[in-house]
Amino acid sequence: MTNNLPGFHLKKTYPAAKARAGELVTSHGTVSTPLFCPVATQGTIKTLTPREVRDLALPMILVNTYHLYLRPGIDVVEKLGGLHKFMAWDGVILTDSGGYQVFSLARLRRVRDEGVVFRSHIDGSEHLITPELAVQFQESLGADIIMVLDVCSAYDSSFEKVEQDTHRTHHWAERSRKAQQSGDQALYGIVQGGVFPGLRRQSAEYLASLNFPGYAIGGLCLGETKEVTLAMVEESVTFLPENKPRYLMGVGSPEDIVESVARGIDLFDSALPTRLARNGSLFTPSGRINIRNAGFGRMERPVDPDCGCYTCRTFSAAYLHHLFSAKELLAYRLASIHNLAFISQLMQRIRSAILDDTFDSFKDEFLSTYRPTDEQVRLEQKQKWLKQRA
Repeated sequence: MTNNLPGFHLKKTYPAAKARAGELVTSHGTVSTPLFCPVATQGTIKTLTPREVRDLALPMILVNTYHLYLRPGIDVVEKLGGLHKFMAWDGVILTDSGGYQVFSLARLRRVRDEGVVFRSHIDGSEHLITPELAVQFQESLGADIIMVLDVCSAYDSSFEKVEQDTHRTHHWAERSRKAQQSGDQALYGIVQGGVFPGLRRQSAEYLASLNFPGYAIGGLCLGETKEVTLAMVEESVTFLPENKPRYLMGVGSPEDIVESVARGIDLFDSALPTRLARNGSLFTPSGRINIRNAGFGRMERPVDPDCGCYTCRTFSAAYLHHLFSAKELLAYRLASIHNLAFISQLMQRIRSAILDDTFDSFKDEFLSTYRPTDEQVRLEQKQKWLKQRA
């Protein structure tokens, strides 16, 4: 075990809210929080190069252990110098344990005390991942921040089922803590508890007692309303240590990021910005637009004239509309650059507002102009996406 320990330094807490600005210290650099991590599921952020991602001022990414385990294999990545060298990324890497991916493959897995038995969605082969193996895999990949194996409950599960899953998550967290060998990787615990406030509190308090260097909040944004999501975030944060980073898993909508920062969240990850981009849905200060709509076919101005990204500096909305209509690959690339630039700029504005003691006014102004997706439509889209992955 080395002595190059990661750390977190809280720089400022906004006086009238729980919003915080901090610095996260890792072996691959120090990054400022609040921070959003784009998702490089299989070692790549779809359509973009590592240099393009760094140029967007996004210094930290998430890579998925489950997918790399199945293809090309943990041993392959390790023999080729670890994840940073393998994908030519010199920034910070966070790996998830694969717990959520296993959850989303409900038909193909069985959860038991030892771990999770599942069948590969690629070739149907059977595999067992234990908490110990999940830690070992992530250590071999060489990520800077790694996650415990947890049990993610469906949002409509019964109290008894969620309670069982939460207790199993706690047991696995203990085993993960004991299994860790590398001292220069930060192992985060994951708060579960579904949509039950008492279980959320119990989970946060129990994991805090294990003294992890950071804490994630999982099992949300799975079909519940935003009101419930934010209530569970607030319930979880209340019982987590103030001097440790808090990571809300799977959240990438601009309005959700702003609301969650106001409740004390430091880190986010989501594939949403790039997934939306590939479907022609682009972020603007007033909300999402669908660049495929006919109205953009003759628009000379950029998607967002005030955006400084390469896409908006260089191309008209009409050109992007044309690329999507023609199904040209460049469409997905340019749209992804724009959406990630929007999120990156949003995180910088949030941090500046916290440091300048203007976060409340920033939040009110942003939420008054940004029009979120209709709640019912959002829930239906989420359920459709989850079913496609099952």
